[in-house]
Amino acid sequence: MRGRLGRECVYVPSCRLGLYVALRHFCPPGGRVLMSPVDDDVVLFVVLAAGLRPVQAPLNPLDASIDVDAVPEETWRSLCAVLTTNLYGNPDPAPRLRARCDASGIPLIEDAAHAIGSEVGGRPVGAWGEASVFSLSKHVGAQAGGILSLADPDRGDAVRHTCRGLLTPSRTASEAAHAVRPFAEAAVRGLGLRRAAWAAMGLLGLTEREGIRMPLRPAALARAVAAAPDLTAFDPWVRVDLHGYRLESGRSRLRRARRGLGRLEEVLEACRDGTELLLSTRWARPRAGSGTQPLFRVPLFVADRDAARAALARRGIVVGYLYDPPLDDYAGEAFTDVSPAPGAARWFARHALPVDPLRAREAVEVLERSGARPAGSPPGPAGWWAAADGPGPSS
Repeated sequence: MRGRLGRECVYVPSCRLGLYVALRHFCPPGGRVLMSPVDDDVVLFVVLAAGLRPVQAPLNPLDASIDVDAVPEETWRSLCAVLTTNLYGNPDPAPRLRARCDASGIPLIEDAAHAIGSEVGGRPVGAWGEASVFSLSKHVGAQAGGILSLADPDRGDAVRHTCRGLLTPSRTASEAAHAVRPFAEAAVRGLGLRRAAWAAMGLLGLTEREGIRMPLRPAALARAVAAAPDLTAFDPWVRVDLHGYRLESGRSRLRRARRGLGRLEEVLEACRDGTELLLSTRWARPRAGSGTQPLFRVPLFVADRDAARAALARRGIVVGYLYDPPLDDYAGEAFTDVSPAPGAARWFARHALPVDPLRAREAVEVLERSGARPAGSPPGPAGWWAAADGPGPSS
């Protein structure tokens, strides 16, 4: 990762822990952080755990990136940092955000969990901010681990010290489960049991979300906010879907991460091919610019997302990484500053169908057979998105 980014890199047991450490190092408690409302709820809770106030940004409705020009001037003057999302690997406008952060004297922190192979402005995503975090569970497929990268190499020792203080000891049972997980996953795929496996987990109470968002539990959350900055107080929210997020990595996890990184370029090339195919369909609104990003998921825009999702599930294609409703609608004014222009985020959250580019051909076949219709145009002045981002499909 140092070679890819040209920066100091620190291994962390999870992207969410790396993000918490970055926020604690670069942001004073009580500060306000600009972020996207179309993001994982875990990220909202990590920001709160760091003792910070999330500020939801207006978005570009085509890729859920921060719309720099739509952020009010008074908001820019109030911030202590900007946190990008690079949702599904589509880059936020890092060069413009970098310039704006420099003008305001605040740090830029890049969440590059989905964007390990993406580029913007001629540089890798994650090479623009004071800090950036990557997940090794996405393109790399390690199912654990992350990377925290730093523009200033002199901060490396301090960051490692902070990380060590937050770790919990590795457990033999957890390491054994992680070691056999690849074989179990392969068996499920080979036998076509994905839907049955998900159903069984639900019946056994092993899933922690009944819907897309986890339960907010506002009274308990308010108590945790009063204790912040304190990661332990937020553990009931931050650990959801990844209870070992601060578990010290054992040998099996590290071996799987190394193997995944060794295959990374092959995976990225396959993702580019699948992304190109999906962006050529009538449900996509391609972005302008040269080259194709190796997206982790390709957001297609469908009129009835729930029906399209169900049709894909019947083929064994599980659609995850949905972020509906937007975080300001989910958390409310008690826990975040709401976006001044929420329409774009709501449209994206309702219509985006994130498709795995590695299963692009299967997904296209299913959507064609199901009769999935493209979503109508996003909100805003008529045709503005087409002029800004290239031609989109008819409504």
